[in-house]
Amino acid sequence: MGRGIAQIAAQGGCDVWLLDAQPQALSSALEQLHGQWDKQLAKGKLNTQQVSDWKARLKTTTELAGLATCDLVVEAIVENLEVKRQLMRDLDGLLPADAVLASNTSSLSITAIAAGLPGEARLAGFHFFNPVPLMKVVEVVPGLNTHPDVVQRLCAQARAMGHTPVVTKDTPGFIVNHAGRGFVTEALQLVNEGVAVFETTDAILKDQAGFKLGPFELMDLTGLDVSHPVMVAVHQQYFGEPRYKPSVITAQRLAGGVLGRKTGRGFYTYTDGQRPARFDPAAPVVDTLPPVWVSPKAARRAELYQLLKDLGARIETAANPSEQALILVAPLGLDVSTIAAVERLDATRTLGIDLMLPDTATRRRVLATNPATRADMRDAAWALFARDGKAVSVVRDSGGFVTQRVLAHIVNIASDMCQQGICTPTDLDTAVTLGLGYPHGPLAWGDLMGPTNVLEVLFNLQTVYGDTRYRPSPWLRRRGALGLSLTQPEL
Repeated sequence: MGRGIAQIAAQGGCDVWLLDAQPQALSSALEQLHGQWDKQLAKGKLNTQQVSDWKARLKTTTELAGLATCDLVVEAIVENLEVKRQLMRDLDGLLPADAVLASNTSSLSITAIAAGLPGEARLAGFHFFNPVPLMKVVEVVPGLNTHPDVVQRLCAQARAMGHTPVVTKDTPGFIVNHAGRGFVTEALQLVNEGVAVFETTDAILKDQAGFKLGPFELMDLTGLDVSHPVMVAVHQQYFGEPRYKPSVITAQRLAGGVLGRKTGRGFYTYTDGQRPARFDPAAPVVDTLPPVWVSPKAARRAELYQLLKDLGARIETAANPSEQALILVAPLGLDVSTIAAVERLDATRTLGIDLMLPDTATRRRVLATNPATRADMRDAAWALFARDGKAVSVVRDSGGFVTQRVLAHIVNIASDMCQQGICTPTDLDTAVTLGLGYPHGPLAWGDLMGPTNVLEVLFNLQTVYGDTRYRPSPWLRRRGALGLSLTQPEL
């Protein structure tokens, strides 16, 4: 991280001092930075003058005194509160009075680092993401006593380095690590309930919602030695808030050393850093498909009828299904079992389909059985919806399916962050799209799904599970009640 920050600072026109107690670490850093620029020069991406200027701006020192003339010092040392506090005390007594002290911490409180420091007003968080040159966002984090001018100076410095600054309150996880909790924690909850396996969950969220990596692929890439402690830290720092509850799945795997790519085995097994390609099981072959009856309360009912027509289904339109019909429901947040019971449908012939998002906007359809669904009806639905070659996943009964639950959880956590005033809606979506690579910011996701639909999913999940992790944020409830966009700024 320190090397990456030094790189973009030099490229942004700064004279940079790299400090490390180990001379070999400094030599290695210079060698890697110079080598990287030389490669870009050889490829014609840089010119000789640029490389020469950038190299000249980098200097090294093993002594703290070597930083005495710096206007800004960014620490990227071990995530230990006392070690960081001691370094800041030493720097506070060394640097000019108008110099800025910044911490690249991802999990520690800026206020706690600055506590008792004579110059605490000039200390703030300056949190970059790895790899720094490619991740074009930086969180600027004022502590309780940080002077506003320091925030403005750090924002200007970030822009000079080619990065987008987002300002966040000094709260656990700041913006990105806080907003990102919903993606992995809800996916872990789904697997823990037996709704779907790791691979199926990843495939659904990539093909239905457009994520570049599924949550289990992401945790394998990051490593559970990093991911699980962050989950635990955010949960503890919010005093057991249910929305951030960690999973026994990751705790057990961390204890067993099954960390991900770095150990060759995580949620997937890797050979030379690669895992075998995924192949969807072939759809069953069904000689004669039954007629299809659609619940009058199905979400996107008109779209579902059109899809069934396009697939060549025989559609029943009577008030009640015939004794031969495949019964389809499309709930938001409710499980198929509850719908079958409430609507007095024959559960043995009833399956659910996820239509939270338009079918035309996805690359995969997801069906859900209930505990009573017959195998022949499951196979008939699977074969029908795979007729046009689109991938189909069949999961076990659950309120909200996979995509509904994960996206609603992401939107709800983001809404609660706005409720707390942690950051502006604009900075929140900017930070998440740049820092996590989501196809949309959480609040933009909420607008695409429809705030009232998100609320319906959450209210129904809370009813089905009786779990406060699904209680809707007041900020989301108010906007949903008024029909307002979640990305619309407030006065």
